[in-house]
Amino acid sequence: MTRILTCWLSALVVLVLSTQAHSDDSKPAPLAKELAVFQPFLGTWQADFEVPAGKPPMRDISRWERALNGTAVRTLHSINAGMYGGESLIFWDKSKNALVFYYFTTAGFYTQGTIEVLSPSEFVAFEDVTGNQDGITQVKSISRFKDGRFTVSTQYLKQGKWTEPESRTYVRSNGAVQFK
Repeated sequence: MTRILTCWLSALVVLVLSTQAHSDDSKPAPLAKELAVFQPFLGTWQADFEVPAGKPPMRDISRWERALNGTAVRTLHSINAGMYGGESLIFWDKSKNALVFYYFTTAGFYTQGTIEVLSPSEFVAFEDVTGNQDGITQVKSISRFKDGRFTVSTQYLKQGKWTEPESRTYVRSNGAVQFK
């Protein structure tokens, strides 16, 4: 009888621990206070780009992750299952007293930039671009999180002129970031 009771108690402990572990997995661990604006962005998202009639659809899958014990945010994204993609690392730079990031792409160029938090649900990113074949040298984007989705409005300094803002809305997704 003692052996049965011990087995039953052991099974109960395993069940309780696995339930706690599962519930902890469903809620991302917190980020460093300087990165708090990114907490609602954690997870996987998708946006379908507006494309001219007759052009193939374009879908961006993006995953935002807590990284380096919450002192950084890692983002990965791919457009059309790896046609293009990139990876970023966002972190608080103590020496600059600013949020900074690096973004590396499958197209062979990269950016480095800063992020200014405008409100608890909105930020603007300023990027300097290195090695872009299309003549893009800077990027400015504003991201807003509202009602469980986020919108990104992006402008490019291309061949010395700013483009009109392009806007995309991201919704939660079960899609996967893919690289070729």
